[in-house]
Amino acid sequence: MNINATLLGQLITFFVFVWFSKKYVWGPIVDTLAERRTQIADGLAAAEKGQAAQAEGEKQAAVIIGDAKVQAGDILGKAEKRGSEIVDEAKANASVEGDRILVAARAEIDTEVSKAKEGLRSQVSELAVAGAQQILKREVDKKAHADLLGDLAAKL
Repeated sequence: MNINATLLGQLITFFVFVWFSKKYVWGPIVDTLAERRTQIADGLAAAEKGQAAQAEGEKQAAVIIGDAKVQAGDILGKAEKRGSEIVDEAKANASVEGDRILVAARAEIDTEVSKAKEGLRSQVSELAVAGAQQILKREVDKKAHADLLGDLAAKL
């Protein structure tokens, strides 16, 4: 065997292998690598956008939570104010009701006092007439008795 022929055969085989690899293997590998590179870049960009969106969402959530806390504070303030108004109204109503009951009680007391005075006048006048009868030792007729009682009640 001749070394030159072997080298020439190996050289031709090597060039055929390089041409075949470049034409059918290297192109698809480079295309696949480029496609993979763009996918990775797109994924990283999407991840950055997602992180930015998450940060923006957290900021918006913080703003919404702050607004909700302010609104809850306002609602609590209004509720406390309304509660104190209801208590004040109840106190005012109770005071008015107490005054009304007091006036009614005083009127009832006055009525009872008047009735008691009238009853006492009646009893005193009957005693006076009875005493006068005993003093005079005679009976007074009913009309005279009524007139005496009326005069005595008027004087008392």
